[in-house]
Amino acid sequence: MNASGVTDGLLTQTYPSDTKRRQSDPILTLEDINVSFDGFRALTSLSFQIGVGELRCVIGPNGAGKTTLMDVITGKTRPQSGRVIFDQQTDLTRLSPTQIARAGIGRKFQKPTVFEALTVFENLELALKTDKSVWACLRNKLNSEQRDRIDAMLVTLRLNPERHRAAGMLSHGQKQFLEIGMLLVQEPHLLLLDEPAAGMTDAETAYTAELFRSLAGKHSLMVVEHDMGFVETIADHVTVLHQGQVLAEGSLQEVQANEQVIEVYLGR
Repeated sequence: MNASGVTDGLLTQTYPSDTKRRQSDPILTLEDINVSFDGFRALTSLSFQIGVGELRCVIGPNGAGKTTLMDVITGKTRPQSGRVIFDQQTDLTRLSPTQIARAGIGRKFQKPTVFEALTVFENLELALKTDKSVWACLRNKLNSEQRDRIDAMLVTLRLNPERHRAAGMLSHGQKQFLEIGMLLVQEPHLLLLDEPAAGMTDAETAYTAELFRSLAGKHSLMVVEHDMGFVETIADHVTVLHQGQVLAEGSLQEVQANEQVIEVYLGR
């Protein structure tokens, strides 16, 4: 491991607030969540937990409620009833999206969202200073700790050779990595990742799986994904959604053998 906390290109740093808690403790608990849009039931009495340091995959057919679930967790959608408890103490349904992000929840959408006119380094720099305007952030100098954190992240993401390149010039997969890095430099406790491997090459997908496995334990991750091959390489625990409800939970092998899951999602 070098001075920046990188071993074989992957982050090895730990966060004290996480290491004090047991992995069996829930980082996130959803209790009887109900969401309706103009009479359509998007989520119905949905309840489940994610443990501290767990890597949870959420799968299901289109329209199962996966995006709505992430919207509820991040405050974009307010449920008609139910609670979302973060870190065993905070009801996220009472917070704004900004407050939820500051509490330690980061979300990556399916389509990469980066500042294409800025360099890779500047994108990570800006992510470190989320409470200031873009230009104020870029005018202020980084301290040594912040610079070390960005340098370590560039190595982790295999983007160090691109550090001075405009983000808009990156490949799709590189933009995906950069956005993941923009979340990680903020040291979130929980990462929500929507189809992170979509559009990646086979090599990029394989490294994404390796990266996520290295992050589990230091962070909690919820990955929404359709690629069952990718799920198989990363999943500790899988939740299957169908029509806004939890259809099945367990290991990938368990849900793959579930007759209801086979019928509504995996096929025979």
